[in-house]
Amino acid sequence: TFNMKETAIDQPARKISQFCVRLEAKQRLRFNYGLTERQLLNYIRIARRAKGSTGQVLLQLLEMRLDNIVFQLGMAPTIPAARQLVNHRHILVNNCIVNIPSYRCKPKDFITLKNHDSFRKTIPNHLI
Repeated sequence: TFNMKETAIDQPARKISQFCVRLEAKQRLRFNYGLTERQLLNYIRIARRAKGSTGQVLLQLLEMRLDNIVFQLGMAPTIPAARQLVNHRHILVNNCIVNIPSYRCKPKDFITLKNHDSFRKTIPNHLI
């Protein structure tokens, strides 16, 4: 039950180090949520200070980011596109313009699109 990594055909598989496993997990988090190294470290510090499981709290913090919510709602095809929508002031949170992709949303926040006809053409038809 060792973690073995596939190598060239002639070479035997070798055990993956714990460092490699953790690095890949960290890189997956950074890529999936579009974070910089510094942002991820800050979220980890906050999660460690909070009560409860650090991993669970970290995922909650990342899932509550405005850019992630815009992406999850299907308003943007990718996280970078969601960040751009937020940066360009196309997203309203509780009827107030928010242009910070890392804005931490709360469970009952009301997230809508700005009402511009020219902008609405770029959003998929199923959202209009």
